[in-house]
Amino acid sequence: MKLRRFGRTDLQVSELAFGGGRSGGILINANEKTRRAAVRRALDLGVNWFDTAPQYGEGKSEKALGWLLAEVPEKPFVSTKVRIDLMSAESLVSQVERSVAESLKRLRLDRVDLLQIHSLIMPEASGRTISPNHVLCDGGVADAMAKVRDQGMARFLGLTALGNSNATIEVIESGRFDAAQVYYNLINPSSAWTGTINGWSSYNGNGIMKACIEQDMAIMAIRIFAASYLATPLRTGRESILTENTTAEKEAGSAKAVFGVLGDEFGTWAQTAVRFALSNQMVSTAIVGLSDQAHLDEAAAGAERGPLGSAAMKKLEKLWRAGFA
Repeated sequence: MKLRRFGRTDLQVSELAFGGGRSGGILINANEKTRRAAVRRALDLGVNWFDTAPQYGEGKSEKALGWLLAEVPEKPFVSTKVRIDLMSAESLVSQVERSVAESLKRLRLDRVDLLQIHSLIMPEASGRTISPNHVLCDGGVADAMAKVRDQGMARFLGLTALGNSNATIEVIESGRFDAAQVYYNLINPSSAWTGTINGWSSYNGNGIMKACIEQDMAIMAIRIFAASYLATPLRTGRESILTENTTAEKEAGSAKAVFGVLGDEFGTWAQTAVRFALSNQMVSTAIVGLSDQAHLDEAAAGAERGPLGSAAMKKLEKLWRAGFA
């Protein structure tokens, strides 16, 4: 599998990363044999990045990844996350330190390669959402994360860019983070845009990739299958929508419109979705969620076939500008 530059770090990462989250959920829901086979297959394919979080299965994903990677000779990159709870009496610094220590114990590691904010960043904080001020103020989340990095518990720092785009960009522009997980797929590539298009459903990430590029941050594409809507024309029951701004019917309709334009020229739906994400050369890696090993093989086959090409991208842009009509 091809490698890509991981922002301003010295890392070279595989085009696909193994996602340990709820979308797919193989590390959470599968049996031991299936999980072991999937991790072994990923490594054999050249995948060198595994992403997880404490919230994925209430620690089950981290714990499974810990014992699975302990069994293999390879030492791939591992990333996890920390979620901040402003309703807690515990200080921000204490929340970060405790979360990281618990994650490392489950992962059987002394250090993760990337520690990321898992809370939505919004203009005004509320409960488990945080504001740029909570991240960037003295003694804030960024300071707490830098402390655990300086203690050797994390190599690099990042964030999940799924909150308000302007608030998220403010944090990105601080220059304090090395990577961002960015929502980016065939039915919502808004994070790569700086202009206005009215057709985006569920989420508007306008300008986020541009801000990351200006800071030379690594971009990790997430939800490239739009929580299964772009993985297959069949509905599996694993689908989910990102926000209340859209509906299942709208997401499914947008996916159908995309493949009405592209057809099967670029492979299966999942392969086409992978190829789209990797067509953006600013993307360092695309995180793939899977429920069985076959999904991983399918995604890897898509990556091997390369970008979609300019003609396909022009068709997609026309569709997006028309609001998927």
